[in-house]
Formats: sequence, C-alpha cells, structure tokens
Amino acid sequence: MANDWRAVSLGELFKVKHGFAFKSEYFTDEPQATVLVTPGNFAIGGGFQDGKRKYYNGQLPEDYILKPGQVVVTMTDLSKESDTLGYAASIPNDSIIWLHNQRVGLLEFKNEIPTSPRFVEYLLRTHEYRSWIVGSATGTTVKHTAPGRIESFTTKIPPIEEQCAIARILGTIDDKIELNRHANEALEAMAGALFKAWFVDFEPVRAKLEGRWQRGQSLPGLPAHLYDLFPDRLVESEWGEIPEGWAMRSLDSIANYLNGLALQKFPPESEDEFLPVIKIAQLRAGNTTGADKASTQIKPEYVVVDGDVLFSWSGSLEVEVWSGGRGALNQHLFKVTSAEVPKWFYFFATRQHLSDFRAIAAGKATTMGHIQRKHLTEARVAVAPPESMEKFDEVIASQFDQLVGNAQQSRSLAQLRDTLLPKLISGELRVQDAERIHGA
Repeated sequence: MANDWRAVSLGELFKVKHGFAFKSEYFTDEPQATVLVTPGNFAIGGGFQDGKRKYYNGQLPEDYILKPGQVVVTMTDLSKESDTLGYAASIPNDSIIWLHNQRVGLLEFKNEIPTSPRFVEYLLRTHEYRSWIVGSATGTTVKHTAPGRIESFTTKIPPIEEQCAIARILGTIDDKIELNRHANEALEAMAGALFKAWFVDFEPVRAKLEGRWQRGQSLPGLPAHLYDLFPDRLVESEWGEIPEGWAMRSLDSIANYLNGLALQKFPPESEDEFLPVIKIAQLRAGNTTGADKASTQIKPEYVVVDGDVLFSWSGSLEVEVWSGGRGALNQHLFKVTSAEVPKWFYFFATRQHLSDFRAIAAGKATTMGHIQRKHLTEARVAVAPPESMEKFDEVIASQFDQLVGNAQQSRSLAQLRDTLLPKLISGELRVQDAERIHGA
C-alpha cells in the first residue's frame, strides 16, 4: 500500500442516518411512482437490486426522499447467513421516487476528508468490513447492525483522485452488468408478450377471425410470414375455446419436471472438488455465492448448467433461466427439460401458471407452502402442431438465446469485478495495473 493512503474510521467519512417509519396503512401492491427501499433491494455481495416492490401512496416527508447516486446500507437481515447485512448500494437514476425506509441507513458524507461515495460503496463490499459487521451483529433469527458499528470500522483509503479512479474501473463493470440486466428484462418481456398473445389469448386467430390481419400484412407481434400458421377458427374444448388443430396439453406431458436431490447425502469429495448446491436462495440470487457443497459424482441429470430452466415448487415459488454457473440441483427445485417443445415454450408455459401455483402453495396449512405433481397435470397450455411450433421457434428462440448469453457475460464480468475489488481497495493492485487487466 502506498504511503499516501490514510488511516480512517468510517465515521470520519460519513454519518449513517436512520430511515423513516413509513405507515403500513399506506403500503400498496398497486404500482406507484413512490417505492420504499427495503433490505430486499440489496443484492448478496452488495449493489442495488429492483425486486418485489413495496409501493407507498401516503404523504412524503421531504427529508426521506432519496436522490440518484446516494449510498444506502442495509441495517437488518432476515437470512440465517446474514447474506446482505451491512452491504451498500447506490440509488439508481430512474423514474422511481425511492424512499428512505426504516432498517436502511443513508450515508451522509462529511466534508473534512475528500471522499468518493461510489468508492465507499465498494469499500463496504470488502471481506474485512463484512467480517466486522457480521461479527458484531445482534439478534438471533433477525440480525441487526447499527450506525455506530458501521462508523467504528477502521481502514485505509487513498487520495480522492485514486478513489475516483478505482470507483470508475469497478463502476464501469457494474454499469455493463446493469445494461445487460435491462436488456434481458426487455427481451424477456418481448418474448413473454408473444407467448401470451399467441398461446394464451390466441390474438392472431382472433385478428384473422375479425378481419384485422390480412395475408401479406405485418402487425405488431404478427409477422406476415406466420399468417398461414395460425388457424382462422376457434373450437370448443374441455378447457374453453382453442385454435382449430391445436391441443390443450398438461405441463407434465410437454416437459419433464425433475426434482432435485437431498444433497446433504452427497458430500463433496474435498474442499477443492465439489459442485455448489443450488437451492431456492441461489435461484433467487442468480449465483452460488456462499452455497453449500456437494459431490461431483451425482448423476448428470442432476447437474445444472447455464441456460437450464429451474422451478422452485416449495417455499418461494419462482421460475428462472439459470445463469449462475455449474451446480447441483437440490430438492424443492425442478429442472425442466423437454424433447417435444422448445425451451422458451415450457419456460413461459410454466411461468403462465405461476400465480395459480403460488395461490395453491399459500393455501397450504404448513410452514412451507408447495405444489404437488398433480398440479402440473391439471395446468394446461395450448400447443400448436409440430410444424407450426418449428416456425414459431425461429422467431422467439434467438431472443431467448441472447438472454442466456447476456447473463453469462454478466457472470464473467461479476467475477472480474470481485477479483479486482479487494486488490484495488487494499492497494495491492494499483489503478494503472487494473486498467491494463480490464482494458479500461
């Protein structure tokens, strides 16, 4: 570390301000421009994630409206491993009015020591800081930290110019990851909209029936070259009207839902030879950070790779395309595959029934709601003839493949960032060397 690095306590750089106790009577599931920042907005490993939103439609206290770029920390953690406790995130620059909620601390920077907020955000991702916070946490089931504990952590920081350069290198990587995330949201939304229009609402058939779509004409979501693939009639079935010549099929007849293993029965060969265990927590996080370890000798069908469709059928019900690297499939997760329909089709078909599955799970009189295989049999989806499915695949598959490619690139970028971060923050790696590695 260079001689010009300065020993400080975090309290010399900033003060941690407590959030506001917004009244629960004004919480709503109806989308609003105003959203509370909660511990759920902090990703494992640090950074902001926009997950399930908690909207607020009450009066807004001016002092608790957050600004883009401000740095916040999570003061409470519900997980057993304290996955996010004390981690920092920057408020995104978007159209949302983010509110400074209780259990979240805002860093109010002081003027005495020149400090880059984004550098500090990365500083609060280091192992040394995390060990300090987790080691001093209070509570058993729910872990808490406090402003004083955060402010009392001591470290060394470089001059402001080097802080900004470090933040730029790491920030460039995170910005690219964020761009990929937005691109994937758009790709998934477009492909999902086509699936719903074609296989749920039967919009192309209805458009032909009503004369809104003519041969040779292209309309949004209705390319001209697909005109002849859609019937021009709806016929009655046991499950309501469906396009003529199509069939209503159960989910478990079009795809295989393989349940994972009780992987505690398959311990790793060694500390160096193992597969990370993919549980519901890993599925939600999208990576295997902090995962348990299992044997590499499990049957190949229980090995998960990038691009696999995973469905957690117990507890927190989610359907996702996995992009967190090679791992082992734990129980309570299905790996979904099919030799009959394309991947995008069984992914969106399963997603289409997710709200129903969640309602079933919520109605279980147990601590962990779940669905059963009979529910996969009862869930139906309209399937076109094979020759039509092949043509539909040509339209949607490329979007779906790009989604997986973007996610893989983001994982590689995250690995690079996580390699550079501790070395840059500690001074082991200097900025000019990191720029050569990163190509900045």
